[in-house]
Amino acid sequence: MAHVTLKQLKYFDALAREQHFGRAADACAVTQPALSMQIQELEASLGIALVERTRSGVKLTPKGAEIALRAQRLLNDARDLIDFAQHSAGLLSGSLRFGVIPSVAPYLLPPLLPLLRQHYPDLVLHLRETQTHHLTEELAEGKLDVLLLALPVKHPDIETLEIFQDRFLLALPKSKKLSGRVRATKELIEGDRLLLLEEGHCLRDQALTFCALQQVDMINTFGATSLATIVEMVSAGLGITLLPEICLGVETRNRDLKVIRFADPEPSRTLGLAWRRSSPRHEDFKALAGLVAEAGKLNLKRAAVNQSE
Repeated sequence: MAHVTLKQLKYFDALAREQHFGRAADACAVTQPALSMQIQELEASLGIALVERTRSGVKLTPKGAEIALRAQRLLNDARDLIDFAQHSAGLLSGSLRFGVIPSVAPYLLPPLLPLLRQHYPDLVLHLRETQTHHLTEELAEGKLDVLLLALPVKHPDIETLEIFQDRFLLALPKSKKLSGRVRATKELIEGDRLLLLEEGHCLRDQALTFCALQQVDMINTFGATSLATIVEMVSAGLGITLLPEICLGVETRNRDLKVIRFADPEPSRTLGLAWRRSSPRHEDFKALAGLVAEAGKLNLKRAAVNQSE
């Protein structure tokens, strides 16, 4: 009877992701010979070749690719088992690896983190901020527990929960004249320089979808890594942009901008949580969603105060 260990599956999972023995060994914090020996023992136990060794690295065999998928599920199940044991004492206790997208983190975390400390003082929070595709990969791989991001997320192993709608507004230089216009329209964007985050940010894709501007090379856009950079450029008169409502209290303060709402139906994005369907911490995530909703309300109140000053 074949004997397979979780250590072997962990090493093979790293090798499948890195496609290189050296990088996989580094990811597992072991020497390359030690990892290679475990892979060989796994292949011997299963009686099949899992990888093809090449000069540049490794390539999974067809059976190896299937084993890699099954290994990832088993490792996630093992992590979920440990999660269940460690967090059965109470809601949002112990460790939580929390991923947040960059167009949300600077605006919702400031009101959210104090709420978490107040309501769940035993929670040990580990934050990760990066783009959606990286977060969903790390969630599926078991490196993260829950994500706060824009929905939908299309992944068969990921469950989501909608929390609230974050409306988009049009930001223009204060010097730009609008001929008495009260509400923005798609037509107002045409012919101007639309400034957007660089490719890979979901906020960019959502803005382009609303503006019906899928042919990016046909419009005058600018790539940036943060909304702060975009807002500074708009303030300097270099173009216009779409801003999510949650960022207004931070990004529009003390800048030469005018921000106007769109005519109905107003464009928006749906913010919510995402986690692995196999996770035993559904109640934790529902409690977290409640605090995110509360943080969203605090964010809007603070934004209203800042704009009135």
